[in-house]
Amino acid sequence: MPIGSSPLGTFVESWNPEPLIDDEVLSAAPAAALSALLDQLEPVAGEGESLPPLWHWLHFLRWPKQNELGEDGHPRKGHFLPPIPDRQRMFAGGRCEIVEPLSIGARTERASSIADVAVKQGRTGEMVFVTQRNEFRQHGRTRLVEEQDIVYRSGRSAGDHPAAVDTSAAPRPDGAWQLGAQPDSALLFRFSALTANAHRIHYDSPYVRDEEGYPGLVVHGPLLAVLMLELVRRNEPRRVRSLSFRLRSPIFAGEHLVVSGDPSPDGAVLQVATHRNARHATAEVTFA
Repeated sequence: MPIGSSPLGTFVESWNPEPLIDDEVLSAAPAAALSALLDQLEPVAGEGESLPPLWHWLHFLRWPKQNELGEDGHPRKGHFLPPIPDRQRMFAGGRCEIVEPLSIGARTERASSIADVAVKQGRTGEMVFVTQRNEFRQHGRTRLVEEQDIVYRSGRSAGDHPAAVDTSAAPRPDGAWQLGAQPDSALLFRFSALTANAHRIHYDSPYVRDEEGYPGLVVHGPLLAVLMLELVRRNEPRRVRSLSFRLRSPIFAGEHLVVSGDPSPDGAVLQVATHRNARHATAEVTFA
């Protein structure tokens, strides 16, 4: 759908933010903190070692002033936030090419830009799909290139969710690799802190029920992606060369989930299941 021919499209028709360049020395502290969150006995990676896939999300964080947050906890304005009224944001998926793993302790440059903007019609109305591209460089070389797909809509949509969270039912997934978890509110709080995510759906139970229409706290989509790659890290010695993932439907705090995967000679297919859905999130990886 041409951008300017739709109601939401009129808000983003002339929106074309300039690229941004940031730099940061990748500290070992965030990797140690995420390792603890994942119940690892020791940090997964330290100074001079390779950052696991997707763990770069712990770096280059933005902390807006408290008075710059909206009612939902997200920033009201931002360089790469489209000018949509009453904006609702959803992380839909992404892709990542890892030419070389990022090294902890090295000064790193990130170049961010908008790669694509598209207006589409979904089951719940009109949506704007924004693809943000991030390129990471160390020692003058491009090490990692990712694209993140973010979906925006105006207003709230209740969606199709269970009336209550079932904390006893468990999935029965297939897959040569399996990793079980039951994320609780403390885990979600810690992951929000690690990723500078103030969205209230991850920690404010009254808000998530009364304002968003969910039956409970929502497990972060990025956390589901990290868990899928963690399953690979624990089972496959070869390095991940590329990955793609899609976040399909929410999981709620207290639900039993299982991350499962089936390896092949060149990669693996992964998914996250609960008793409600066998494919809340999916991913594909290839090995170097």
